[in-house]
Formats: sequence, C-alpha cells, structure tokens
Amino acid sequence: MSMPILKEILENIPNLYETEDEKDPLCYIKLFTPDANFIWYIIESSIDEDICYCYTIGLESELGYISLEELKTIRGSLNLPIEMDLSFKPTLLSKVKEL
Repeated sequence: MSMPILKEILENIPNLYETEDEKDPLCYIKLFTPDANFIWYIIESSIDEDICYCYTIGLESELGYISLEELKTIRGSLNLPIEMDLSFKPTLLSKVKEL
C-alpha cells in the first residue's frame, strides 16, 4: 500500500512543533477520503516519527496528531484509500476553517 503523501512534500513542510506559537499556521497538504466525509489538512510533520499535526474535518473538526501509518489504513464506505488533493495550495488555517 502506498503513502498518499509524497515524501518530498513532507520534507518541505515544518517539522513538528515549529508552528506551535503561530496563531494562524499554514496548512500545506489536503488529504481526503473520496468515499467518506473526512479531510485532513497537514500543518506539520515528522517523517522520522511517522506523525503529522493536522486539522481534521470528520465527525468533528479538530486539531491533533495522526500517524502516517494510520492514514494508510483508513477507508471509506467503498474501501477507497485516502487521496491527496493535488490542486490544493498552502492556505492559512483560518481560511481552511471558513471553507
């Protein structure tokens, strides 16, 4: 099973905790389930630790951490894997919350 996020992209976003003092950090990557109503906006990552800090929209909308390995296993009702929105441009968290 392949990772929905390209490693080169993850290497170019802030490491974990780099933006913790920012009131309105950038969301760099948008992941979504094509057959469910879940979206993850990645703000920071640590490839070595297999963790991303993100804003998740699903049953609730919240900031938190998710394992990259866990993202690989998530499926919607049609058993489709998570996809990356290739047209998404880095967007401030405040703007993402308005969408």
